[in-house]
Amino acid sequence: MSLTVYGLMFFFVLCPSEHLGDVIQVFDVCFSPQVILVQVNPGEAFTIRREDGQFQCITGPAQVPMMSPNGSVPPIYVPPGYVSQVCSPSLPVSRVCSPSLPVSRVCSPSLPVSRVCSPSLPVSRVCSPSLPVSRVCSPSLPVSRLSVCSNQPYSCLSVCALINRTAVCPKCLLSKVVHSVSLSRVLAVCSGQCLRGSPSEAVAFTTRSCEPDPPGPPRKASGSKSSTLVLQWKAPCDNGSKIQNYTLQWDEGKGTGGFEQCYYGPQKQYRVTKLSPASRYSFRLAAKNDMGISEFSETVDLYTSCSVPSPPLPPELVKAGVTWLCLTWQRPSTSPKEDDIFYSLEMDEDEGYGFQPSYDGDELSCTVKNLHRSTKYKFRVAAYNTEGKSNPSQVAEFTTCPDRPGGPCRPVIRGRVLPNSFRLAWGVSWELAYSGPAMEHVCEGLKPGHSYQTRVYCMSEGGQSPLSETLQVQTPAVPPGQCQPPRVVGKPKAREVQLRWGPPCVGGGSPVSVYSVEVCGAGPQGSTGQEEVREVYQGSEVDCTVGSLLPGRTYSFRLRAANKAGYGPLSEHCEVTMGPGAPEPCKAPHITCKSPTVAVAPACNGGVISEYRVEWGAAQGTMQVCFSGASLTHEVKGLLPATNYFCRVQAVNVAGVGLFSEAVLCQTPPSVPAAVSTLYNILIVVIIVAVGWEPPCDHGAEISSYLIDLGERQSISVGPVTKYIIQHLQPDTSYRIRIQALNNLGSGPFSHTFKLKTKPLPPQPPRLECTAFSHQTLRLKWGDGPAKATPSDALQYQLQTEDKRGRFVSLYRGPCHTHKVQRLNECTSYMFRIQAFNEAGQGPFSTVYTFTTPRSPPAPIKAPRVERVEDMSSVCEVSWEPLLPMKGDPIIYTVQSMMGNSEYKQVYKGSATSYQMPGLQPNSEYRFRVCGIRQCQDAPELSGPYSPTVTLSPQRSELSAGSVSSVGPRAGADPARPLTDEQWAALIIMLCAVISILIAFIIQYFVIK
Repeated sequence: MSLTVYGLMFFFVLCPSEHLGDVIQVFDVCFSPQVILVQVNPGEAFTIRREDGQFQCITGPAQVPMMSPNGSVPPIYVPPGYVSQVCSPSLPVSRVCSPSLPVSRVCSPSLPVSRVCSPSLPVSRVCSPSLPVSRVCSPSLPVSRLSVCSNQPYSCLSVCALINRTAVCPKCLLSKVVHSVSLSRVLAVCSGQCLRGSPSEAVAFTTRSCEPDPPGPPRKASGSKSSTLVLQWKAPCDNGSKIQNYTLQWDEGKGTGGFEQCYYGPQKQYRVTKLSPASRYSFRLAAKNDMGISEFSETVDLYTSCSVPSPPLPPELVKAGVTWLCLTWQRPSTSPKEDDIFYSLEMDEDEGYGFQPSYDGDELSCTVKNLHRSTKYKFRVAAYNTEGKSNPSQVAEFTTCPDRPGGPCRPVIRGRVLPNSFRLAWGVSWELAYSGPAMEHVCEGLKPGHSYQTRVYCMSEGGQSPLSETLQVQTPAVPPGQCQPPRVVGKPKAREVQLRWGPPCVGGGSPVSVYSVEVCGAGPQGSTGQEEVREVYQGSEVDCTVGSLLPGRTYSFRLRAANKAGYGPLSEHCEVTMGPGAPEPCKAPHITCKSPTVAVAPACNGGVISEYRVEWGAAQGTMQVCFSGASLTHEVKGLLPATNYFCRVQAVNVAGVGLFSEAVLCQTPPSVPAAVSTLYNILIVVIIVAVGWEPPCDHGAEISSYLIDLGERQSISVGPVTKYIIQHLQPDTSYRIRIQALNNLGSGPFSHTFKLKTKPLPPQPPRLECTAFSHQTLRLKWGDGPAKATPSDALQYQLQTEDKRGRFVSLYRGPCHTHKVQRLNECTSYMFRIQAFNEAGQGPFSTVYTFTTPRSPPAPIKAPRVERVEDMSSVCEVSWEPLLPMKGDPIIYTVQSMMGNSEYKQVYKGSATSYQMPGLQPNSEYRFRVCGIRQCQDAPELSGPYSPTVTLSPQRSELSAGSVSSVGPRAGADPARPLTDEQWAALIIMLCAVISILIAFIIQYFVIK
C-alpha cells in the first residue's frame, strides 16, 4: 500500500505484499482534518515512509492511525513493476501507470494531481475547473457529482464517487485474493463561508472469492529413505474460500513430461512409497477450493536416497612397474547410475600392520607408488556412499616388476691370463660418502626408517688399505607428516557426523598405525562460548562416526597420524555445523482430576513445536499414546477411580521427536463401588436358595453392605458378606436376582441379572403292577409311559425288594416304567416297593406290594424209545427216562399215540417209565410222545411239555420177512434220531479241514507255481 497526501486529502493504494507486481487498488478515504484511521484487511499490506526516510510495511489485519502535523505532502511510493510519470510540466501531477488496471484520476488546474491510468479500462476522474471541485466521471454510467465552491485553494477535503448509489471498485480488486475496502465517510467543508456538510454512513466493500493462488512446489521432508519420499508443502493464499484439497502429481520417474495423480486430499504432506533408490522423480502441486482449482506449481525434481553399495569385484592389474602398480576396478552392478559412489583401496605389505588405505576417491583406477621392487602386495577395494560403506572385495595379489641391477664395480682379472681366456671378477657398487683425514664423518641426506651398509678403507702414499668389515646401520623412523583435514561424508545429522580422511603425504619411514581425531565444540550459532578440546576417535581406520554431539552447533575437527615413532602434527581445522535436532524434553505435565473418570493433562510450553504426544498408562512400562496434536491440553476419559496413572509428554518438530518429560503420577479420587461381575448359586432347594458373588472393586472406599434385588419382592440388604441364603421362596418358581454394592460414597451399579428357578416338590410314588409272571420271573410295571427311557425324561424311579434278612435292596434305578425280575424261586412270595425322584429330590416310598411266583412244571422228557415186542407183531413197547420228584411232589407220565394222520390219543397215564401198546395194525405208521405230570399236594396237577415225537414204521411184507428178521426187532424204531452235539462238532471240523486242504492245494498249484 502506498500513501499520497495533498493538503488534507489522502489517497491510498492497497496491494497485497505477495502480489505487488500483479495488481494495485486505488480508492479514496475521507477523514477529519486532523487524524485518519486506515484499516488494513487480511492479505493486504500498508507501506509508509517514516521521518528517517525508511519504508515500513504493515500487513493486515491492522488499523493504522495517520496524522499530518504540518500539512506537508509526503512523496508517493511506487510499487515494483510500476512507473511514476509527470503528466504536465507546469503542474505538479504525478501518475502511476499499469497497462491492465483502471484509471482513477484527480484533476485540477491549480492542484497537484495523482493519477493511476490504464488505457483499456473506464476512467474515474475527480476534477475542479476553477475552484477545487471534485467529480467522478464514467463514460457509460450516470454520475453523481458533489461540488463545493470556495475562493480558498486546497479547500476540497474529500471526494467519493457514487454511481447509482453503488461504489464502483476498480477491476484490479478482482484479483486472486479477497480485498475488503473500508470507505469511512464523505464530508465537504467550505472554510470561507463556514459551511460543513453532514458525513455519510460508512460503507464496506468486499470483492468476490476466486480460486487459490498457485502453491509453492513441494519440498522433501525428513523421514525420506531409499524407497520413500516424504513431501511437505505450505498452503497458498485461499483468496477468500477455504482450501479443501490438494492435488499432487508426479511423473513416476519416467522423465517423459507426463504427470499422474498420486495424492488428492486435505493434508499438507504425503509419503510416496515403493520408489527406486537414487532415482529422480518430478512433482507438482495444485490447490482446490469451492471456486475452482489453482494453477500447478513449478515442477520440482527430487531424488531418493541411495542404499549401501554392494561389495565390488576385486581390483585388476592394468600395468606393473618397478615401484608402482596401476590398478582398476568396476562399479558395483547393483548401484544405480545416479548414485555418487566413492571407493577406498586398501593395501597389505605383509609387515604385520594389516590392510592400510592407499587411495580414497571416486575414480575407478589408481596408481599405487613408492613400492618395493619385485614384492608381492595384497589389495582389496570397498565402495561407499552417503548411506554407508560396503564390505571389502575379495583380496587380489599383484607383484611389482624387478628392477635392473646397478652398475658393477671395475672388473678385476683373477688368475693368470691364458692365451685363449682370462677370468674377470666384479662386485656390488658402493657410493663414496667421505674422503679426508678425519677419523669420523656424519652421513646426511638419509631416509628415515631405511637400512644402510658402510665400510671404510684408508689411503696413504703407500697405497690403499683393504676394506673393513661391513657395518649395517638402520635409521630410526620419525613421526608422520601433517594430514589433510578430514572431510564430511554425507549430510551431518543432528547428533552425529561421519568423517573420512586419507593417509599423510610423508610416512616418516614407518607405516601409520593410529589416527587421532580431536574436536573443539562451539556453542550454538551466534554464541561465543568455547568448549575444551577432546579426542573423539583413535584407531587405524580412515573413517569414523562421531556421536554425542548437540544439534545446530558448529564443531571444529582436526586429525593427526601416528606411527611407531609417535604422533605427527595436527591438520588444519574442518568446521562442521550439525543439523537440526529434535526438541528438548518437555516440562512435567500438570494433571487435574475433574472427576473419578476424567483427568486433564496440559502439555508443557516449548519452542516451534508442531505436535505434542501425550502418553498415559497405569504403569510406567505400559504407557500408550492417548493424544497427538498441537493443543496444550487434553482430556483423558474412561479412567478407573482410586487408581494411580502415569503421564508424560513428548514434543515433535520438523527435525524429529524429542525426549519424554518426567513421568507424573496422578491418583483419581475414590468413587462408588463397581458392579458385581461374578454371581453364582451355591444351593437351590424347594423354597431356599443360597447365592454367592465375588466382591467388586471398592474404588478406594470400603464396601459397607450389599443390596439383593429379587424383582417383585422387596429387596434384601445384607452386610459386607459374599454369601447369603434367601428363604421363604415359592417352589418351582423363576426368580431374577441382581446385587448392588454400597459404600460411604453411594451405591454402585447393579450386577447383571442372574436367573434361577427353585426346585419343585418331590414326586409321589406310582402304582406298581405285575403284568407277566412265570415260576422264575416277574415283569413289573408302574406309571404311564413308554417301556424304554428317553433322554428328556427328568422323572426317575427306584425299585426295591425285600431280601431274606428283611431289608429292602435296590433292583432298578432309572427312567423306565417296566422291569423284569429274574432268577426267582417257584411258588415264592416277593415284596416290592417303588420310589420316584427328580431334580427336586426323592419322593416317599410306596406301600409294599407282594407278588408270588407259580409252581414250575416238570422238565421236558427226551425222545422215548419204541421197540416191537418179539413174537408179537401187534405189540410195541415205549420206554423213556424217568424224572426226579420236584420238592416232594411225585411225577407221573402220560403217553399219547397217533396212527397215520389222526389226532393224538392218550394211551397211558401212570408212574411207570415204560408202556406196551397192543393192537397195532399192520401196514400202519404210529407216532408216540411222552410228558411228565407233577402231582401237587395242595394244587392241581401241572403238565410239562411233551417229548419229541418218535415214529414206528409199518412192518415189511412177508417176502422180505427174512431180511427183516435179520435186522432185528429194533430196526426202524428210531429212523429219525437227530445227531448229537458232539457229532455235529466233529462233522464241522472235518468239513473245515477238507476245505483248508483244498484251498492250500489251489494256492500251491495256481499261485506259487
